Amino acid sequence: MEILVKAAQLILSLSILVVLHEFGHFLFARVFKCRVEKFYLFFDPWFSLFKTKKGETEYGVGWLPLGGYVKIAGMIDESMDKEALKQPAQPWEFRSKPAWQRLLIMIGGVAMNFIFALIIYSGVLYVWGKQYLPTENAVHGVVVGEMGREMGIQNGDKIVAVNGEPVVAFRKIAATIVLNKATTVEVNRNGEKIILPISNEVFSKLLNAVSDFVAPRVFFDVSVGQIVKDSPAAKGGLLVDDKLVGVDGNTFQYWDQFQSYLEAKKGESVALDVIRAGQKKQLNLVVGENGRVGFGVAFGEKAKLNYETQKYTLMESIPAGVKLAGETIRNYLKQFKLLFSPETKAYKSLGGFIAIGKIFPGQWDWYSFWNMTALLSIILGIMNLLPIPALDGGHVLFLGYEIVSGRKPGEKFLEYAQVAGMILLLALVLFANINDIIKLFA
Repeated sequence: MEILVKAAQLILSLSILVVLHEFGHFLFARVFKCRVEKFYLFFDPWFSLFKTKKGETEYGVGWLPLGGYVKIAGMIDESMDKEALKQPAQPWEFRSKPAWQRLLIMIGGVAMNFIFALIIYSGVLYVWGKQYLPTENAVHGVVVGEMGREMGIQNGDKIVAVNGEPVVAFRKIAATIVLNKATTVEVNRNGEKIILPISNEVFSKLLNAVSDFVAPRVFFDVSVGQIVKDSPAAKGGLLVDDKLVGVDGNTFQYWDQFQSYLEAKKGESVALDVIRAGQKKQLNLVVGENGRVGFGVAFGEKAKLNYETQKYTLMESIPAGVKLAGETIRNYLKQFKLLFSPETKAYKSLGGFIAIGKIFPGQWDWYSFWNMTALLSIILGIMNLLPIPALDGGHVLFLGYEIVSGRKPGEKFLEYAQVAGMILLLALVLFANINDIIKLFA
């Protein structure tokens, strides 16, 4: 069920963004009186799932979910319609328009992505505010993943600073390390301040496994929120609302200690101590090979940390949304720059649809959905600005050459460039998605 929820959020988010991106091209094309022959969500080689014609434009939904497109008359695009280009240029065609108009048509999609991100961020801040865990409010320290352990961080450490600078929001610690190529992390360990160096090797690994770094540590105050069907928990008789007390007579102070105990008991039988309707019970079950027994967690009051929410009025949310979008753009550009640094091996972190889908939560949450959609809108805008033929940035590059030199690139050259760009994009998509598959089985 979790996979279906993630997939549904991914499809809805990308569908919204693709339609809005293509609408940006469509809008400017219509402003400059270009004929738009097709407006499609997803691609439609050989056939479409749905189509209807209104005026001069055919609107439809294709079957290949790799984006979408608008087909503007007189433009060399994904359709590679060479026959139309052999005819004399008509006033309503893209190729007949002045270079500055064609430039605005091409950047219309990217502009729409950035504007939409601003609107989303402003709306999210107005409706929900900014929710975050101040680093200093992680009062029990951190739970360390593999990357954190390699860095020398231990369970219970309190992170004080990165590169000598405090990080206000806990969730930004990993991003601050990655984006600023940090060399040190300062922690408070049992009252002693320790500065841990970050080696290039560990930094490279962290780029590919940010989620396996650190998490806030919480008390062992846990009840069962849901039971996974046919799981060891279901077979062992565990019920929703059972309060966990311990395992095999052992009690725990922190939730991660309970998890570590089960990890060490993979494939073995354990006696799970619970309180049900005020009565203590002991349930015998076999721990799965993944170190889990198959239940969703409901944390009690003792396990909750003090999150803060900064509220915004409507007028405050707009500049705050613009600022947040600008910060997101800068951070993504820093991250993108790392792809071209061989020593970081950041190219291994390049992901496809599986990686994108994983960033959505397993339960439907509109706050997370809109935040993720705003981020994806910015990513889509930046990626489309890359100077690769077949992307908007490639068209902008050739139009820039035309504006500066006063000469139009030959149509034959543009055809070959479009084909080369499409091959390059296909290779990148394959590489990213193969990366995803390799990570699934790694």
